[in-house]
Parts: sequence; C-alpha cells; structure tokens
Amino acid sequence: MVKKYLITGGSGFIGCHLCETLVRQGQQVVAIDDLSTGALENIQRLREASNFQFVRETIRNAQVLDRLSSQADVIIHLAAAVGVKLIVEDPVHTINTNVMGTEAVLATANRYGCKVLIASSSEVYGKGASVPFHEDDDCLIGPTTHSRWAYATSKAVDEFLGLAYYRQFGLPVVVMRFFNTIGLRQTGQYGMVVPRFVRQALRGEPLQVYGDGEQTRCFADVADVVSAIVQLSDHPQAVGQVFNIGSTEEITIRGLAERIIALTGSRSNIQHLPYDQAYAPGFEDMRRRVPSIDKIKDLIGYQAGCSLDESLLKVIEFERSRL
Repeated sequence: MVKKYLITGGSGFIGCHLCETLVRQGQQVVAIDDLSTGALENIQRLREASNFQFVRETIRNAQVLDRLSSQADVIIHLAAAVGVKLIVEDPVHTINTNVMGTEAVLATANRYGCKVLIASSSEVYGKGASVPFHEDDDCLIGPTTHSRWAYATSKAVDEFLGLAYYRQFGLPVVVMRFFNTIGLRQTGQYGMVVPRFVRQALRGEPLQVYGDGEQTRCFADVADVVSAIVQLSDHPQAVGQVFNIGSTEEITIRGLAERIIALTGSRSNIQHLPYDQAYAPGFEDMRRRVPSIDKIKDLIGYQAGCSLDESLLKVIEFERSRL
C-alpha cells in the first residue's frame, strides 16, 4: 500500500537516507528542511523522482506545515538542533527548535489525524548509570546552569508532548530514541565524532580525543536505523511506545580513534583535548551510552546488521572520494 510521508529535516543525515529508502519502495515522499544543518546535495539524486518533493522552509511556518500535513498519512519528525557543539554554542536555538518545532508538528498532525514518529535521543538518559539503558529507566539530567543539558531536556519534553497527544487525543505517536548513528553524508561540523576522526586521519592530522578517551559509545549504521524507522511507521503496536534504536557494540572513543587510524592506514597520532577547551568550562559528558534493544527486537526483529568496522570502512571510502 502506497502511503504519503512527510519527513521533517529531510535533507539532514538520517533524513536523506530515509527519503531514499521510502522513494525506492515507491512511497510518496515530501521532505521539508530549512537547510540550517541539512544540505541540498544530500537529496540531489532524488529531485527527479516523480514520487519525491522537496520544500525549503522551516517547520515553524504554520501555513506551509498545515498544507503539507493535510496531504500526509505519516509524519516522521527528524528536524532538530543536533550536535553537542551546536547545542553548547546556541542553547536558545536548541530549545526553540526542538520544543516549539515538535509542538507545531504535533498540533498540525492532530488536526488531520496523521501518524507521527518523533526522533528523540539517548541524551534523555542524562547521567544515568544503569547500563544498558532501558526505555522505562529513570532519567538523570544535569543542572540547568550547564547549557549542555538543554538538548537532553528539550528532547525529553518532545517525548512528553508526543505521548500526551497520544493519551489525550488518541493521536498515533511513536517515540524513537536514537543512539549514535553513523554513515555516508554525516557532517562533522557540529561535533559528530566519526566523520571528524575520519577526515583528520585521511589528512594526516592528529585525531582530537576529548577528555581521557575512556568514555564509551555504540555506533549504529544509518541503514539499520532507517530500516527500523520504516518498520515502526508500519507497525500498529508501536503506537504510544518509546523505542531505543542503536547498536550494542561498545567501544571507547580512544579505541575508535585507534580503529580509524588502522583502517585508513594513517600516520596520524592521537591528541587529547580537555572538555573545557573542546566545548565550555564545566562541560559534563555521559561516561557510557549503551542501549537495550530488547523491546524493538521483540516487536520488529530489529538487530544491527552492519558491524562497526563495516560502517567505518564505508564512511572512510566516502570521505576519501570527497577529499
């Protein structure tokens, strides 16, 4: 059955891959993006497809959002302020974009009865120490005096809003908590570590590891994440639920740097940079970030099909071709 999808943030990293997948499946896809962090080149190959349309506009434009939502069956809301660097440097933009944007999408979707999938983040777990993180775990957010936690709080509010619309109005809402996602066309401009490391390694520059490098992360391939999004958009039992989406293959950031140096054959060395210099005085980081994926696995059979090395090699090949 052909559905009409509206993808907010459709020219962003995850958004462009999602648009490609849906277009390839024969779905009708409209992407809206103000290009504040997305890029036209990400969706250039789709512009000639008869079942794809791109609208350059902010989701805060109520008239445009209303028109596009009135024609949609499913809205996948990916538009957000992203990246730790952007969040620390521009917290007002972060809060306004994430909270006000999500409220605008939900209010408009409720007018037309669209199904809504909201992109949230592992950041909502904050400084929680119960690893792996389960969807119903408590969230431990840092103090409001540290703008670093503005993003985590804004995404938590997004979740509360989405689930409130589901409970109060019966709007079909699904919340997706993304853990670290990597793949082709991801920008390193806003603090994303993998493209930043890969570009530094390919240029023979030092790989800048923040802090002691012993903090751990799990990196999921964007193809696996997009597959999960599409399946959740189709599954009736996903409605009203929160799902972690990510990989469980854990690695330290220093180990990631070493892996990338080895895979690129680079002569780069590793340079440690204190958090205070990388971001801001008093910056706090999550020591470990590992998802439990039991819930999404039970529902749709999700599992990370691409290993970290396989994902890194694809990113390395892509970045090497661009350099």
